Amino acid sequence: MEYQEIIYEEDGPIGTITMNRPHDGNMFTPLMCHEIRDCINAIRRETRTRVIVLTGAGDKFFCTGGKKEGMEDTQLYAGVLPTLEMYESIDRLQKPVIASVNGFAVGGGNVLQVVCDITIAKESAVFRQVGPMVGSFDAGYGTWYLEDLVGKKRAKEIWYRNPKMSAQEALSIGLINKVVPDAMLKEETRKMALEIADRGAFALASIKAAFNARHGGVSGLSRMAHDLLLRGYLDTDEHAELASAFAERRSPDATKFGQ
Repeated sequence: MEYQEIIYEEDGPIGTITMNRPHDGNMFTPLMCHEIRDCINAIRRETRTRVIVLTGAGDKFFCTGGKKEGMEDTQLYAGVLPTLEMYESIDRLQKPVIASVNGFAVGGGNVLQVVCDITIAKESAVFRQVGPMVGSFDAGYGTWYLEDLVGKKRAKEIWYRNPKMSAQEALSIGLINKVVPDAMLKEETRKMALEIADRGAFALASIKAAFNARHGGVSGLSRMAHDLLLRGYLDTDEHAELASAFAERRSPDATKFGQ
C-alpha cells in the first residue's frame, strides 16, 4: 500500500511504521490515523512479520498529539479526530507492538505509546500529558491504560498536573520499559524486536488477547475465543467427527469427542 503520512518497512520478522510528519511534531491528522489503522489491518492478514515497531520520523519527535486538519466543522462524528480507530487497531493486532520513542511523546503521542505493548525510549525523550492545559482530554485509553501502568494516584497526577517527565523518570514509575542512549535507539529496538520474534507467535497472540480481554468486554472475550480458542478447537477430533457426521447425514460417534 502507498501512504502519504506514514512509512512502512519490513526487516525480516519486523515491520516498522514511522509517523512521517517531522515538520509538525509528527502530529497525527485524520489521514495519519486512518493510514496507521489501514496499515495495521494489512499486517493482520500477513504472516511475514511477527513484531511491529511504531516510531516517529526525525530525531526530535515521536508524536506530539493530533490536529483536526481538513475535517468538517461539526459536533458530529465527522468532526472528531479518529484516534480511537488507531488505538483499537493496535489493541486488536495479534502481534506485539513496540513503541520506539525517539523524542517528544506528548498528549495523544503519549497515549499512543501507552497503548503499545512495550516502550523503549532514548535518553533525551520527553513524556507529557497536556490535555487539560490545552482544553482537551482522553477519557478512555489515556486514563484506563495509564492507570494500569503507573497506578491510579499517579495517573491522576499526570492528568491533573501535566508534569514533563524525562525518559528516566518515565522508566522509574513504570510508564515505559527501557531507556537507551540516543545513538543506540534503533539498534536496541531492533534487538528487542528480534528477541520477541523468536518466541511462539501463537503464544504471544494468546497472551496479548488475554491482557486485552480485561478492558475489551465482549469484544475482548470474543477476540480471545474467535481468533485463538476456536482455531485450536477446529483441529480436534471432536470437530472433525461432528463436521463429517453432519456432511454425511449420520449420527456422530461420541467416542471421538474429547480426544
